[in-house]
Amino acid sequence: MSLSRRQIIEAGAATGALALMASSPLLAQAIDSPVVRRRPDMEPAQARPRVMVDPTVDPRIVQRARAAFDRHRAQIRDTAVVGIVDFTRFSSDPRFYLLDTNTGRVSRHFVSHGRGSDPSHTGFLQRFSNLVGSEASSDGSYVIGDYYYGRYGRSMRVRGLDPSNSNAEARAIVVHTAWYAEPEVISQQGRLGRSEGCFALPNRSLQEVMARLGPGHFLYADRIRTA
Repeated sequence: MSLSRRQIIEAGAATGALALMASSPLLAQAIDSPVVRRRPDMEPAQARPRVMVDPTVDPRIVQRARAAFDRHRAQIRDTAVVGIVDFTRFSSDPRFYLLDTNTGRVSRHFVSHGRGSDPSHTGFLQRFSNLVGSEASSDGSYVIGDYYYGRYGRSMRVRGLDPSNSNAEARAIVVHTAWYAEPEVISQQGRLGRSEGCFALPNRSLQEVMARLGPGHFLYADRIRTA
């Protein structure tokens, strides 16, 4: 797939953020090599290569995640893969991203938001909340906790690292699978169902997330407010 110059610049911004996260030599080299503005007489081979990050990852979200990662780095045990959730997107869009900080590889997954964040079930997250009983999603930084077996089978606990999600453990916010997060629900209703604030994923996605984003990894959730 060919990318426009704007997409390359945006992808480069995301790559730079990842380079700072993991101190990866490969990505550090990529960010140190700025995108070359091509002249009409410049051959494509003269442009410096860049390590691409999927341009659908909003670089503003990645930049915020990088800053949050820097603040909480002492509490993060594994930096090879990070999770970023862009709740700006409609719930029928894959908006849970796994980013490999060494290669720039990105995989995308569906994820539900809390019903308290979208009372009318519009498919868009309207607000965040950290209140116990709100049934809303919370924004901010998390560190992945232990695996456990619960109502939805094998799941992962998370611990909130910011004032905006400090009640994650008290609210039993976890990463789990659920029927209402499966792609078939989008086919039937045009949007995913809602959780009680947990990160609910399709079963197939949860298996990859648990395998690659295990205990000690960093997870960041946010949205870009347009108004």
